[in-house]
Amino acid sequence: MSTTNNTPKKPAMTLEQRRSHFAWACVQGCDEAFVNLAKAAPALIMNNGLMQTLCFYNAKKHDELLKHLREWLIQRFPEELSGVMCFESLMDKLLNNPNRQFYRQATEESLLVLRWIRQFAAAIGRK
Repeated sequence: MSTTNNTPKKPAMTLEQRRSHFAWACVQGCDEAFVNLAKAAPALIMNNGLMQTLCFYNAKKHDELLKHLREWLIQRFPEELSGVMCFESLMDKLLNNPNRQFYRQATEESLLVLRWIRQFAAAIGRK
């Protein structure tokens, strides 16, 4: 008699589910300053550009949000961002990528994950 495992496999998460899962982990234990940064981040990117916003966060020592964006972009674009370990290497890869569409894709992806981060941060910040 053979035994078979009849437990159904979990379906793979959609990209949107992966974004929300990542964002939820990012906001755990966040403070009011992080909530405010998360709220303003999409507008900063749309008005100034992704690299300019990342430079602003680096200059102002907003390391947590900068780290989260770097981690998400590395997850989404592992080939394009291989070897990225710090702010400088991320900027170098964004600036010098031979794929002209990559910067636009990275910007769009940053805005999409920030939408989740800011919503979760706002909800947690209301406690």
